[in-house]
Amino acid sequence: MYSIDGLEPVYLQAFRGSFTAALRWHQLDALWDRVRAGSGDGWYLYAVGEEPPGEPADTARVEIFVTEMDKLLREEHQEDYCGIVYADDLQAPSFIKIYDPNNLGVSCGYSDNPPLPGWIMSRIPPINLPTTQVITKGRKRWWRQLFS
Repeated sequence: MYSIDGLEPVYLQAFRGSFTAALRWHQLDALWDRVRAGSGDGWYLYAVGEEPPGEPADTARVEIFVTEMDKLLREEHQEDYCGIVYADDLQAPSFIKIYDPNNLGVSCGYSDNPPLPGWIMSRIPPINLPTTQVITKGRKRWWRQLFS
């Protein structure tokens, strides 16, 4: 899918759009509740660095992903705040960036080379983002075992 001018894919436009952080854990809980309420609404689950999915995930996969992602974030981002999950709209999300707690770099603020998120949930079919981060074997194994 390309934009009206045909120069930039719609996915990249959305990826580069405006996002708001789920700064506190209770905000993340509310975001997950909204995702779960629309879990059958065509969410694409993309682990950046892996091949982008060609089809949206079914309801069961979205539920598994949200549950396991929440568990991973709380175990590995041992802060009293979240701040590493961003949505285009916290009240009605359609694009969510989730940063890997083990590869944060400068995920907020300004950087000439910000890290890519570890995972993206979107209602737009994803394209293969340039891989500028090294995905560890442990993360690849986590992703591949998630639905097995």
